[in-house]
Amino acid sequence: MVTQKIIPCLDIQNNKVVKGTHFENLLLAGTPLALAKRYQDEGADELAILNITADPKNKQNFKNLIHEISIEVDLPLIVGGCINSLQEAQELINLGASKISINSAAVKTPFLINELVQNLGSSKVIVAIDTRFEHDSWWVYTQGGKVRTQIKVLTWIKEVAQRGAGEILLTSIDHDGARKGYPIDLFIAVTEQISIPVIASGGAGSITHFIELFANTRTSAALAASIFHYQQVSIKKLKHTLKHITNANRAN
Repeated sequence: MVTQKIIPCLDIQNNKVVKGTHFENLLLAGTPLALAKRYQDEGADELAILNITADPKNKQNFKNLIHEISIEVDLPLIVGGCINSLQEAQELINLGASKISINSAAVKTPFLINELVQNLGSSKVIVAIDTRFEHDSWWVYTQGGKVRTQIKVLTWIKEVAQRGAGEILLTSIDHDGARKGYPIDLFIAVTEQISIPVIASGGAGSITHFIELFANTRTSAALAASIFHYQQVSIKKLKHTLKHITNANRAN
């Protein structure tokens, strides 16, 4: 097992960090800059910052926040939420984002993936996918998990990869915030179908859950929020444990 990337996630609502369960019942979890600095000190590999405020008027405040964090924190920033055009993506890159994450906009206008890849490069383009398991299949959801599409995840990930996206950020809505472990079967199925890196999201509640994810799937990174925000597990301790397991496996 190779040590994989650990990515804490800041869900931003009105310039505050919030966290809920299954995308609902959001509670205040801290201030963005303070958490970003803490995660840098703990050794995070990247930091995801997602704007979950539906109000378009909040976009400028979010942009200001990204710029502030990019100046104060030396971590690659994955920035997403309410990005609907190349112009918006480019502006966030100019403000300090390392990678752009698009979700509902990609489902609505799949060619946006191609456009971003052509202009920014595939390494800067992540397509985020929210999913739920219903009627024997994993289905793609949009609009912050509120709208179910008629697209199956295993179909959509192939199209996303074909259009040139550099990575996929895949979140199980039903596992989000539950802290009962990642849906291993989902990530096995997805990583068997595509070769581009997959970031797993939804369900981390202990160090064991990260170990299980990396031992049983080919995911390139694990994203988590509440387990880090509320200091149930430190990123430093998690990475130390994963490295120890990797070294032990190599020795055998």
